[in-house]
Parts: sequence; structure tokens; C-alpha cells
Amino acid sequence: MFNQWENMQNVGQNPSPTVGQLGSSSPLELTFIHPVKYLANCSCSLRFQTQQCHYSHLPAFLLRKREIPMRGEHGTDGEPVPGHFHVEEAIVGPFLKEGQVLVRTLFLSVDPYMRCRMNEDTGAEYLAPWGLSECVDGGGIGVVELSRCDSLSVDDVVTSFNWHWQTQCLMDEKLLQKVEPQLVDGHISYFLGAVGMPGLTALLGVREKGHVTEGANQTMVVSGAAGACGSIAGQIGRVEGCTRVVGICGSDEKCRVLVEDLGFSAAVNYRQGDVATALKESCPNGVDVYFDNVGGPISDAVIAQMNNDGHVILCGQISQYNKDVPYPPPLCDETQEALQSKNITRERFMVLNYMEKHEAGIIQLSQWVKEGQIKVLETVVNGIENMGVAFCSMMKGGNIGKQVIKISD
Repeated sequence: MFNQWENMQNVGQNPSPTVGQLGSSSPLELTFIHPVKYLANCSCSLRFQTQQCHYSHLPAFLLRKREIPMRGEHGTDGEPVPGHFHVEEAIVGPFLKEGQVLVRTLFLSVDPYMRCRMNEDTGAEYLAPWGLSECVDGGGIGVVELSRCDSLSVDDVVTSFNWHWQTQCLMDEKLLQKVEPQLVDGHISYFLGAVGMPGLTALLGVREKGHVTEGANQTMVVSGAAGACGSIAGQIGRVEGCTRVVGICGSDEKCRVLVEDLGFSAAVNYRQGDVATALKESCPNGVDVYFDNVGGPISDAVIAQMNNDGHVILCGQISQYNKDVPYPPPLCDETQEALQSKNITRERFMVLNYMEKHEAGIIQLSQWVKEGQIKVLETVVNGIENMGVAFCSMMKGGNIGKQVIKISD
């Protein structure tokens, strides 16, 4: 059922068709706005000129829109801005090859790892960089409208990690996975979050690297706790047996949501006051498990307060993604010494290394969500024209829960 997870191992390296395709007897001329880059003499930006070509209009085609990334040179520090993306209209043909489907996009996902795909070197062998003038891809979900394959029928709901940022797409059958809406009680977007890859990352991270033991009186700290993965990880820590779960996030409203809505024991706003002091107050018995989504000074403060034989779940380092550093970023000497002297494990966690556990994990997440043991938070933006805005907002912590973009009903 979940064989499509295998495609995540080479995200972006086997893209589905991004332009209209006809049979071999039907020629198609495409025109496009072609970005021509030149270096600007400033901190990180590349600016672009354009060359205009023309379309050859053909009948019986459907319009779609797509987002195109404009990315800086590898090794340049800087934050992405909405201007790095451009929306344009192009043509998608409903003439399918064998093994293809035409899908209508329902929701698209933006995630922190995508920032790495804006670099020439993504830092991960399974991630291909986004290409200039090429359609951006990532997690998406939609419904089949036309099909020329045996395994997928019209009206099937399908998802993919290679979903182009388009309102409609021609996609190869092998890149798609059929999903059952009843697993999420009809909340289709949950397949991009709590009952999808972020949820699996949280679940398997806690179970495989957190070593949570019921009855052991453990304290878990989660950074990026109000995000797609962190908000689920903290709840799983509570469900799996942690006595105390403390979240670190970036606003008082997020702190309120973590405690009042998601059942965290306490929450720390890292933008106000001293994080180390607030952690000591919230974790009087020290920290046993740390689910690290952010890295940087926040993680240094957490690790300094960890108990002997603790465990760091190295999930992400979003605070470092806009910097010219390798992944995982190097630790300061003090933090490295704390890890060694206290025998704290800190290993890079990759959910793709546990493919055989994905199906059972999805079923478990679905059950917890249905039972109300895990609550799902989402920030929803409407319209493909707002993909760039949503991505940049997510990178700055503008979302609570999973950031998704609704493309169609």
C-alpha cells in the first residue's frame, strides 16, 4: 500500500512530466519565460533577466499554473523571499501515455527541507536541487481525473513526493500512491502532515532514537514544537510514556496552543527571556529526550541541561538552513563536550531508513488522530499564487502546525 515512500529516496531526480504531452504523431511546440541569471553584487541574491518565446496553441488542453524557483549560488547565506518564485501559465494536455494519469491538485505542502533544494548542493544524496526555469516539486495530494493505467481510476485520491506545484499535472503511475480518505476521516490534507511524512518522522524518531520508556519518569523537550513535525512529536512522547513534555516555540500564542490544545506540560517562548533559565524552570529534573528540529543556540541550551545517558533525536536544523554550513552543522566545543561526558547519543535521523515500518506507522497515526489522542494543527493558505509566500512564512515560523496550500476543492 505504501510503496510510494520508496520514491522519496530520490526526491526530484525522476520528475513527472511538467508540460503537455501528446502522442508521437502530434508535435508540440512549447514556449516559456526563460530566466537568465546574473550575479548581483550583494549578500546572497541572484537577479534574473528574461527572454520571451512563444506558445504554439493546440486544442483540447487544460491550463495549469506552476511555481518556478530562483535560487542563489551554493555557499551563499541568505533567506528565501517570495520573489524567488514566479507563477506562470502553461498548457497540459489530456492526451495520456500508457501508465499516466491526469490529476487535479487538492493540496500542496511546503516543508523546511525544501530550503536545501534551493542550493546547488542540497547536502543530502536523496534530494535533488530545484532547477532554474523548472517547475518546483514536493509533497502533494490530488484526485485522478483521467487515467491510462490499471492501478488507478478516475476519482482515486493519490499522493506523491514528486508532485509539481501545478493546478493539474500529468504524472506517471509509479510516482503516485493511492490513499484512502477514511484513514483521515476525509481530511485529505492530513496525508501531507500528521498522517504523512511529518507524522512518520515524529513517530519513528521518538521510537527509534528517543528510547522513551513508560514508567521511567522521562522528560522530553521538543524544539520547533509548534511546527508540523514537532507538534506531533511532543504528543507522541506524551502518549508513549514521557512524564513531562516541554515545547520550545516562537510566540506566546504558540505556547498557549501547545499547553492548552496539545497537552504539553509547559512551553518556552525562545523570543522572550533567557531560554536556559526558562528550561530549568520547566524541566526541574533535567532533560532525558530532546527532539531537535532547529539546532543552533537553542539546541546548545537544551543539551547543556540533559541528563546522563540521554538521547538527542536529530531531526532537523531549520535555524541553520539559510547559512553556508554543512549538514548536520558542527557543534560548539562546549556542546560536544557535554555529549561526550554525559554519554548522550546524537545521531542523524532519517525516516527513509525505516521504510518497512511506514505502513504500520501510518495506521498507528491514523488511529491516534481518530481517537483524539493526537490533535492536528494546520495553517492553510489558498491559491497556488501564494506558494512562495507560504514557503517563506513557514521558514520564519509563521505557521502553527502543518503549513499546506489549498489548490482546489
